[in-house]
Amino acid sequence: MSDGRGFDRPVYQEPLFVEPQFPAEALASVRTRRIVALVFDLILVSILSFSLWLALAVLTFGLSLLILPPLFPAVAFFYNGLTVSGYRMATPGMRAMDLEMRLTDGTRVPFLNAAVHAVLFYVSTMFPPLFLVSLVSANKRCLHDMLAGVIIIRRFL
Repeated sequence: MSDGRGFDRPVYQEPLFVEPQFPAEALASVRTRRIVALVFDLILVSILSFSLWLALAVLTFGLSLLILPPLFPAVAFFYNGLTVSGYRMATPGMRAMDLEMRLTDGTRVPFLNAAVHAVLFYVSTMFPPLFLVSLVSANKRCLHDMLAGVIIIRRFL
């Protein structure tokens, strides 16, 4: 880029894996709370998926049973995307555990980031050692958090 006088200025680009800075109390016991929130959310998504599966099976007289197996991933995708991008910035499990998700700059997470975060999480469950990244990350972020550009913190009062 030229600065108008014919000199080229270097363009500043922010690094991909920037560790955001939050107060220590915002990150206190986040890992443990995330695990409990995950269990709660998995139970809730399973109940929603089964209810939707049963309703569709009854309404179509069983004809839709062949296309319903990918129902759980679809429900989980929209569940995470809609709840995290909402005004509370958390899934019901995260709210129960006093957590919220934000972008690394502290702003609200858009639907696409929240939904991609869910997809990356479910992909990373196929490779459990990837979760060990949170043990060495300064802000207790997992690899899928870093790739989605989000951070899970305690809800500020």
